[in-house]
Parts: sequence; structure tokens; C-alpha cells
Amino acid sequence: MTQLRVSDGVCAAFASFRIAAIVAGGFAGRGPWPEVDAALAALEESAAAGQAPAVAAADPHIAAWHAAYRAFGTNPKRERPSVDALRRRLARTGRLPRISAAVDCYNLVSVTHGVPAGAFDLDAVTGDITVRFAAGDEDFTPLGEPGVTEHPRPGEVIYTDAKSVLTRHWNHRDADRTKVTADSTRVVFLLETTDAPNFGQAVAAAATDLATRLAARSARVSTHWLTPATPAALL
Repeated sequence: MTQLRVSDGVCAAFASFRIAAIVAGGFAGRGPWPEVDAALAALEESAAAGQAPAVAAADPHIAAWHAAYRAFGTNPKRERPSVDALRRRLARTGRLPRISAAVDCYNLVSVTHGVPAGAFDLDAVTGDITVRFAAGDEDFTPLGEPGVTEHPRPGEVIYTDAKSVLTRHWNHRDADRTKVTADSTRVVFLLETTDAPNFGQAVAAAATDLATRLAARSARVSTHWLTPATPAALL
């Protein structure tokens, strides 16, 4: 099994974090998903009518993520939290991306609940996964750019396995190596906050929503909660 662990340093620096890790086993990633497609279309229709979800400082949870990014040295206006980028895209273009069943589902949940979301193909992960501060010498290959190698800035919060970085700037961008595709059958989905006292309920609601949706296309779904008191889980 793969262990997901938050380092002591991140636990100390972000003492109110809460992460939901939802594992879908036997996930069926191919074929249409009418319920998700309809919900995404409804969000787009609302955006076209001028009712797109709030972005940046207009949404307190996104504003809290901006503060967290600044705390570890990232400019959130240059490298945005994933939910901020998605909501901005929706407001600007009136559209949300269609990638694959799994990605479309977690994007839907992210935009709806205002919670950053991401996912890794667990069969592509090497060893355990750790959330920690970067040393700066790690390798990262951005999603969609398999020929590119970057190095995170020292002090930046990253997800990493035994081989390379899986996510930069906590939840800004995922790696190409562990991306979720239509052929991914064992996937961990991540929903996060750095301010559980104020936004823990939003993460819990998002986790319930996502797990319920995933159950319709998975052989099994389990949810694991990581906090400073319980900073590790076997997936």
C-alpha cells in the first residue's frame, strides 16, 4: 500500500490544515458520465448568465489559500491555487475543461465547493507520497509537458514520491508522470484546506460529494483524513 504523509515541518507551519484523500479502486474511466456532464453544463450556463462562482479575495477560502501560498514564498497571482484558476477560467470563458471522467468529476466538485482538488494515478506512483517543503533540487515534469524538467523553489510546499515531485506550490500544478487518464483504475483524489476551523466543513461537504459520485463508477471507495494530529494514512 502507498502511504500519504504530511511532514513535521508542514504540520508545524500550517497547524490547521485538513486533507481528504479519497481512493477509488476499480474506477471505470472510459465512457460518458451524463450526471457530471450535466452538472458542468449547468455551471457554464450560470456563468454565461453572469453568475459564476466567486474568485480570489471575493471568496474567503480562496483568499486563505492565497495567504498560505504567500507564507511559503509563492505569489498566488502568478501561480494560482487550482480552484482559483478553474473559477477564473469559468468566469472568463464561460467554459470548464473536459479531460476525462475522473478529472471532470473532481473539477466539478472543486468549482462547486470552492475547494482545491487534484488526483494521482496510484499505479504510476513510486513508493510513498509526502507533503513537505522543497529543498529546491527535486525534479518536476509539468502536466502536458513530458519533455520539460523544472525544480521547485526552496521552501515551496510540494507533494513528492520516491522518484520526483507530483505537485508544485501545494496544489497549483500536477506532474505529467502521475496524471489521471481514462485508463487509470486506482486513483487518489485530494481535497484540501489550510484553515480547517473556518473551511473544514466545506472540505467535508466536497469529500462527501466526490466520494458519492465516484462510488457510481468504482468497485470500492475509501476516504482518509489527514490533520496535524493524524498526519499519515495508508491508501
